[in-house]
Amino acid sequence: MNTYPQRIVCLTEETTETLYLLGEQRRIVGISGFTVRPPEARREKPKVSAFTSAKIEKILELMPDLVLGFSDLQAEIAAELVRHGLEVHVFNQRTLAEILRMIVMLGGMIGCQAKAQALAERLQKNLDDIRSQASTLARRPRVYFEEWDDPMISAIAWVSELMGIAGGENIFPELANEPLGKNRIVRDPTAVIHHRPDIIIGSWCGKKFRPDAVRARPGWQAIPAVRDGQLHEIKSSIILQPGPAALTDGLQALHSIFSRWAAAGTPQAAE
Repeated sequence: MNTYPQRIVCLTEETTETLYLLGEQRRIVGISGFTVRPPEARREKPKVSAFTSAKIEKILELMPDLVLGFSDLQAEIAAELVRHGLEVHVFNQRTLAEILRMIVMLGGMIGCQAKAQALAERLQKNLDDIRSQASTLARRPRVYFEEWDDPMISAIAWVSELMGIAGGENIFPELANEPLGKNRIVRDPTAVIHHRPDIIIGSWCGKKFRPDAVRARPGWQAIPAVRDGQLHEIKSSIILQPGPAALTDGLQALHSIFSRWAAAGTPQAAE
């Protein structure tokens, strides 16, 4: 008798990606409609949820023996599924350490402890390797990372940590400690002008970053990043999901931007 979950619904992308990386994708019976990694998941798996809403009846029809969610924003979905008798676990990882812990914990929940530990160790090694490379940069840029434009929301904890590993300095480290987006709002846009970031990165949570809109903000023309054309986009799918993608592709994207800036001073801005 197999005592571990065999029919899993993943309400967010990071657990889906993790299960695929563990080679356990056969257990997934439903995913979030926002899932883009890995691309085969979108083709293979039924889409049963958004982020703050879910198709409860469709999930029930799939007869999962485990539903995986993320954060307080999915608390109501979780509660509804629990009331229908389903077993639900909601992760709440906001830091790099917590992301790695989520991977190991998920492996334990499905009986793949060794594979999950090995994955976490590979991801940690990548963090260490990039940190070592970044330590040789001639200079470290001051960075404003924007998750949303209206209102302006600054980087969450794991993104701020990744910026540090990649060789940059978050201009709003105090906001990164706030887990909720509403508490990371940059209330006064002139604060960005005051901090004079060398690089501005936009990752507008599924919406295309618009450098022209940033350039047009009153007074922002004096910011070094705007003056020098250092306005870059990193897709939210590789950095705003608290899972493996952020620790690999997201981190590499940050390090590439910072390395080019350190080497050339004013590399061509990304479109």
